[in-house]
Amino acid sequence: MTGVSGPTVQPPESVTWLVHVDRTMWVGGVRGLMLQALHPVAMRGVWQNSDFREDPFGRLRRTADFVGRVTYGSPEEAERIGRRVRAIHRALRVHDPDTGRVHRVDDPELLLWVHCAEVTSYLEVVRRAGVPITDRQADRYLTEQRRSAAYVGLRPEDVPGTMREMDDYFARMRPVLRVIPESAAAVRFLLWPRLPENLRFLSPARPVYFPFGALCYYTLPRWARRLYGVLPEVPEIAVTAALRAFRLTMNTIPDPMHQRVLGEGTRAMLQASRERLGAAGYDVGQGLRGLADPRRHPAATPPGG
Repeated sequence: MTGVSGPTVQPPESVTWLVHVDRTMWVGGVRGLMLQALHPVAMRGVWQNSDFREDPFGRLRRTADFVGRVTYGSPEEAERIGRRVRAIHRALRVHDPDTGRVHRVDDPELLLWVHCAEVTSYLEVVRRAGVPITDRQADRYLTEQRRSAAYVGLRPEDVPGTMREMDDYFARMRPVLRVIPESAAAVRFLLWPRLPENLRFLSPARPVYFPFGALCYYTLPRWARRLYGVLPEVPEIAVTAALRAFRLTMNTIPDPMHQRVLGEGTRAMLQASRERLGAAGYDVGQGLRGLADPRRHPAATPPGG
């Protein structure tokens, strides 16, 4: 479907790799869910068709698995998860009590909103956290992410591929967005989630989750925070400082410990990706994160080195 070749869907030379390999993606992921929840029909689709209320963290992990597979996975893995996601969405419907209409979950307008809220959250959070990404690279990232949009059933040409196109898209969407009871409840769940059984080992650290959830909330655009009005405003400079401190802390955690929060299938996919890249000549001695350094790419390896 997407014409991808090579050991991974997005190569280590891509801007996508630079963004997605950074651990502030966890902040971006939660921020993306909070932003997505401002679309009434999209939020009701989640509310009516998933276990979000019982396991909001599980939804984040499933999103992380999808993003991981369409970034680090093999082309075949990405095609498989794309087919599975499209089949699930095709079978689901959303009832809108405001209009009485029933919407398909795979309505392109809903899929586009979810995609745009997600990828802009990743990009904006990672840049704000201190990853040096130029405006030109930001445009490249959005263009590369059209490939991810294709896996869920969108036509790449219908997806914003530059910062300017994305800004125009959000300007058009703003009149549609509002807080409904499900949106407000979703933000409360994300600020203080219930840990699933396999993550109960994190329970002693649960009191520090609220600052993390608040950090995700404060990275939302000012207009989105005004709509929610859940937490009092704080200086933007303080949010940026907290986000950068979070990034520095998270990037010191060894990969095996960090990956414990991921599903077993996701961890196996990442290990297989590392093996394929090693066989292709990449220096994977520092793991997948190390490949953000161009010196670890095959062209940078001297003959016999």
